[in-house]
Amino acid sequence: MKIKELTNEEFITFSEQFPKSSPYQTAEYAMTMTKQQYDSFYLGMINDNNNIVAASLIIVEMLGKFQYAYAPRGFLIDYNDSDLLKKFTKLVKKYLSKRNIIAIKISPLVIKSTYTRKDGLIENTEYKKIYQDLKKLKYYHLGFNNFFEAIKPRYEAVIDLDKNTNLLFSKIQKNYRTKIRTSDRVGIRIYKGDEKNLQLLYKLTKNKYPRDLNYLKSLYSYYKNRKMVDLYFALLDTRRYLMHFQTEYQRQNIKCAKVTDEIFKHQGKASNTLISKKINEDNKLSYYKRQLVLATNLLKQYPDGIIVASAIMVKHKKDVYLLLDGYDVKYKSLNAKHLLIWKLMEKYSLEGYEKFNLGGMTNPTLEKNPYKGLNDFKLGFGAKSIEYIGDLELITNPILYTIYRNGAIFRKKKKKKDTN
Repeated sequence: MKIKELTNEEFITFSEQFPKSSPYQTAEYAMTMTKQQYDSFYLGMINDNNNIVAASLIIVEMLGKFQYAYAPRGFLIDYNDSDLLKKFTKLVKKYLSKRNIIAIKISPLVIKSTYTRKDGLIENTEYKKIYQDLKKLKYYHLGFNNFFEAIKPRYEAVIDLDKNTNLLFSKIQKNYRTKIRTSDRVGIRIYKGDEKNLQLLYKLTKNKYPRDLNYLKSLYSYYKNRKMVDLYFALLDTRRYLMHFQTEYQRQNIKCAKVTDEIFKHQGKASNTLISKKINEDNKLSYYKRQLVLATNLLKQYPDGIIVASAIMVKHKKDVYLLLDGYDVKYKSLNAKHLLIWKLMEKYSLEGYEKFNLGGMTNPTLEKNPYKGLNDFKLGFGAKSIEYIGDLELITNPILYTIYRNGAIFRKKKKKKDTN
């Protein structure tokens, strides 16, 4: 066995045939991160028949004067093959050490457990062996974090798309199905966008994600080359929105008139129930009147509609990934994001994709969780929570790593002293 740097073409060929991988383990992601001022290259382990048997994208970050490597979502390797993992680790460690890289962090797609609301927590029977193998090879496990402490989320929400769309819709919780129907009824429409809409996506996501607009532009550009990326947005059709509330106002006016007629028929002998009904219907009429005024003003101000939510999707093999999404909080009540996600679920299911990855979430089994709303939202679409092993660090150059760590401790102590 030997190790060598792979060309773009060699890495793409191997990664395409590898059974389980992520968009973060692609040449497109490498090129995107290079535009973000990171160095990147590909390593491959070659057997005696000159075939690649394991590989990895390596991204290098400068920590002061020190180089630190990262393998997004881990290596492209069969983690169940202890001997293969041992040989690859030894070669990677030696290769990176010669390049003066102090350590490498990996976040493998090794599943620890799966959680659904119906079945609860189900442990992966293969996990413990893989975990022990990694520990024996001197990978230091960085902890079972519950939230978003790692570079990539330890928990992801995944929807199985390989079913009839009617069944898929029925798996969505009832109140979400109501929100989806209502959003469609009031005039939210879903459209496919392109690079011209990236500025708007950035505006909707800049407070949610750490990446800048250039990251979005690079990501879209590189994934577009192999037709792996889609950009969708939800637009409020202001004309249809006004028509909806005109209709609702008219219907409510008729209801109010009928209740008023009933009260007059009783000549002052109306029951408390009837009077309460009158008050309730009048309140609804007032609400629709306010919405009618709002809808009228929105149409005047935005005759071409308002983009209220957006999402960028990456298609990778048989799966689709929601990489970034956002919505305008001013129009949260329209539930445009609910409709957007459902329409994407429906579209990709009909196109034959098998899984829809909604992205990161947090530990769903915690009783107290500040991200409970995020978890509930994603699980509400019938998703399951996938828990991965988490981040592991392998020291590749012990001498330089020790110098770096000692320097980091010194800098930390100095900073603490300066603030006292």
